Amino acid sequence: MEFGWSEEDLSFRKEVRTFLEGELAEVWTGATAALGSPENVAFSRHFAGVLAERGWLTPHWPVEHGGSGTSAWRLAILGEEMWSIGEPRGPQYMNVNWIGPSIMTHGTEAQKELHLPRIARGDVIWCQGFSEPEAGSDLAALRTRAVRDADQYIVNGQKVWTSYAAVADYCYLLVRTGEEASGPRGITVLLVPTRLEGFEVRSMGSVVGDHSFHELFFTDMQVPVECRLGPENEGWSVVRQALAYERVGAPRWARAQYILEQIAEWARAHGRIDEPWVVEQLGAARAATEAARLLCYRVIDERALDKPPTPHANLARIAMVEAERMVGRLAADLLGLDGLATGSIAENALRKSMAAGIAAGTYEIQLNLIARLLLGLPKG
Repeated sequence: MEFGWSEEDLSFRKEVRTFLEGELAEVWTGATAALGSPENVAFSRHFAGVLAERGWLTPHWPVEHGGSGTSAWRLAILGEEMWSIGEPRGPQYMNVNWIGPSIMTHGTEAQKELHLPRIARGDVIWCQGFSEPEAGSDLAALRTRAVRDADQYIVNGQKVWTSYAAVADYCYLLVRTGEEASGPRGITVLLVPTRLEGFEVRSMGSVVGDHSFHELFFTDMQVPVECRLGPENEGWSVVRQALAYERVGAPRWARAQYILEQIAEWARAHGRIDEPWVVEQLGAARAATEAARLLCYRVIDERALDKPPTPHANLARIAMVEAERMVGRLAADLLGLDGLATGSIAENALRKSMAAGIAAGTYEIQLNLIARLLLGLPKG
């Protein structure tokens, strides 16, 4: 198998790096570079617009929806370069990676006309209303209820752990329209404007960043039926496809390598780079990020060949979580008490490694899926 890049891809990567160096010079620092901060969210809207003007925000989308139909590999290069410097697109990567494509696949013409141009321009932020207090990892157990009343749904319930909810314009919301015991067969997807009456957002403080956790409360919220994505009670198949793209849409291994390089620089500056255990752990962490990269590439190759989603995405997610956790532990062990300072390399790495095992489906759920779908093991 050939793991090298073509000359055209290498040239494109160089072009992206040169652009980022110029566009982010002297501005991609401090709070602006802290994923999820108010400054970061504001900057991401501006930056996404700049990318859109260059055709780099949604290049993998079909031309009719604002893209250029570029290859899955070109999209991977863009993602790698963005995440390797801390992801200046902020929450926009979620919009362009899986929410937009989900609407393309399952949306009505009216929904496509309403949402896709805004996502392609980078002037809208979405959040995903999935997890609930009693249905975190097991989405099929969700209880947020939507009752059909003529041409609208009346929604009541609660979501939790919702990232970017405080600044989002829309919510990709999972609700139960079938019977309580219907499991995944009674779930429906609604594309909900966050400005609707009855949509309440409450912030939740957390160690992984102010943007990460919010509670959503729905009280007799009236959602027009025209906001439903796909058929009623068949939202499980819609969201499964979306999540398959989300699991490797964010190349978190690239950010892990970015932090790992910062750790190595710290060790070098403090005269510790040649300590045997430091050399060993830096090498092990680097190997873990490389393993995650190659497993992600397998999934990207499947997409490039137009193959349906496979459990290889779950395996790639596990590898990325392991890599981020290893980098976080190394940073904490090496910096010691210095790593407890707000804004330090270790503090940043540990925050991100905590979130890594939750986003896009928990670490434990991914292991269960791998056991069942790849190894053929029975449910325990």
